[in-house]
Amino acid sequence: MNVIVANKYSAMLSSLSNKIDLIKTIDGEFQVDDLVAQFDNFFFNKMILDITAIAGYQDITQIQRLSFGMDMSKIILLLDDSPVVNSPQYLSELVSMGIYNFTRNIDAITYLIDNPNTYKDVAPYHLIGNNVGVNAAPMSDNNSNNSNNSNGGMFGAFRGNRGATNEKSFINASIAMPNMGGTRVIGIKNLTDHAGATTLVYMLKKQLSEHYSVLGLELDKNDFMFFNDPDLRSVNSKELSTIIKNPVNNYNVILIDVNNSAEEANCTEMLYLIEPSTIMLKKLILRDRNITDKMKGLKVVLNKSLLDNNDIREFEAEAGCMVFQNIPPLDDKKDKHRVLDELLNKLGFDKNKPASDGNRSARLFGIVKE
Repeated sequence: MNVIVANKYSAMLSSLSNKIDLIKTIDGEFQVDDLVAQFDNFFFNKMILDITAIAGYQDITQIQRLSFGMDMSKIILLLDDSPVVNSPQYLSELVSMGIYNFTRNIDAITYLIDNPNTYKDVAPYHLIGNNVGVNAAPMSDNNSNNSNNSNGGMFGAFRGNRGATNEKSFINASIAMPNMGGTRVIGIKNLTDHAGATTLVYMLKKQLSEHYSVLGLELDKNDFMFFNDPDLRSVNSKELSTIIKNPVNNYNVILIDVNNSAEEANCTEMLYLIEPSTIMLKKLILRDRNITDKMKGLKVVLNKSLLDNNDIREFEAEAGCMVFQNIPPLDDKKDKHRVLDELLNKLGFDKNKPASDGNRSARLFGIVKE
């Protein structure tokens, strides 16, 4: 079932009632916080949102605030005909926030419900850096033939405009989230129970942060709260895609403790952890008799491992897979571990060259704060 939030285009959107299943329709102008609160815990398939129903919508930060509170993959944004909203910069900022389903074509809405856009469909509207490769023209009001436009998806024609430059940014830098362009998204998942993904993300984040800007995420749990680090965040699985695709940020790396979620597809690469103790391996095999077939081709990391080189070769022979890295039990209070630099170097982080292990000079556990 779908929802319509309308204002200026209320009459136009009312024509959709015979074309789509509706569970709720509201009219008026709403503050972002009120809109988010009204649909918090309210289940719907898609929301058709008349942009004029958002108070202050011409200020792109209002849309940004909305994107923090709602799953924008479920929103189809009906734009108005104002020059600001149809400017290349405004459209580009929508794409930067992961808002891909926007149109001025009323007929496009029913199509987008079942055929949502991907980044590829809206890439022509995305201004990268200070140079515009393809600059989107203002959207067409023509309701015919737009859905068949092979270049602009559901959004009408666009024109090539080589060499144009970004004009005034509509994003308020003080609240802008960091840019995901070129960010490596590395997921870490336990194959055996309690293989240490959460602590490993914490230690890798700490060690990478010496040379790179790093965000750590854990999905569907709250263990990161114990690390007291603002760049270690506990989020639910539904938020992950928005976090990865939305923001304009400067993180070089996002490390994700995937836990039991099915969000591996949102990671550009994965590490799979095995604690190679006898009991954990037997539990793993009992849980999944085909696990050795599934492990082939995966980046398998032995964590909290006491295996020596001969043991590792035997493990590889029995499991039919290669071990990407063997990590012994580590002290998470140390700032640096040579074996983690070895792992990071294998992953292509050439600034993390293996060096000697090092200790903090701070309190041993850091439980008591000044």
